[in-house]
Amino acid sequence: MILALDCATKTGWCLWDKGGVVESGTEDFSKQRGESNGMMFLRFRIWLTKMLLRDINLVIYEQAHHRGGAATEICVNLTGRVQEMCEELRIEYTTIHTATLKKWATGCGNADKGEMMVRAGIELGRRPVDDNEADAVLMAKWASEKYS
Repeated sequence: MILALDCATKTGWCLWDKGGVVESGTEDFSKQRGESNGMMFLRFRIWLTKMLLRDINLVIYEQAHHRGGAATEICVNLTGRVQEMCEELRIEYTTIHTATLKKWATGCGNADKGEMMVRAGIELGRRPVDDNEADAVLMAKWASEKYS
């Protein structure tokens, strides 16, 4: 089974098996009042551990964009935890660049969120919760075609 992750404060995720989407959604790791980023990272790690124990063969996640600022710091720290957990559990992992995913999904490397949500909705048979879930669903399908 493939686990696709769009790592962010609101992480999109998708479990994909040979037949397509098994489950998908968005997990919110927003900090609570007075919490440090460390608490957010700890909650992410606990959630990720549970996900990785579900017979996952491959994890794919979107490459972090280094634009600076808080969002980049959070994304880099979350993807570092993905790498760490995959190494610990001996699960293969890979990344995909956003433009590569957009070009594959829509034919345009700078497609907007709406176009990606429409494309993911086709796979889900429903409207994605948000663009994070949409990206995760499309990453999972891309990985299934490339690595299966």
